[in-house]
Amino acid sequence: MKILADEGVDLPIVERLRQSGHRVWYVAEMEPGIPDNVVLDLANREVAVLLRADKDFGGLIFSQGRIARGGVLVRLAGISPADKAEIVTSALAAHGCEMEYAFSVVTAGAVRIRRRAIKSEKNDTT
Repeated sequence: MKILADEGVDLPIVERLRQSGHRVWYVAEMEPGIPDNVVLDLANREVAVLLRADKDFGGLIFSQGRIARGGVLVRLAGISPADKAEIVTSALAAHGCEMEYAFSVVTAGAVRIRRRAIKSEKNDTT
């Protein structure tokens, strides 16, 4: 899976996803501090699922339909970075296909996937 990890995502998550075979771009390695709209545009240009750790981007995805491939929100406060990496990698292994063209939230106890929240390229007629 192609993933764009925003700079708020812990580096161990990025490293673990790469070890698992995912192609991951990491904003912290590329251009830290870029605005959210630029991050969204980059995810769309790379046809990548956007991985973020802050919940403020949900509004951009839902209200503006700004992401084409999918968005994953990591909600794992208070957990070690190594454990976060394992949880996120396991969630993508189990539900990766379902997470494309959806908005998903990964928590310690669950993975919630909201389908059709995002316009897919397949269904976009504009």
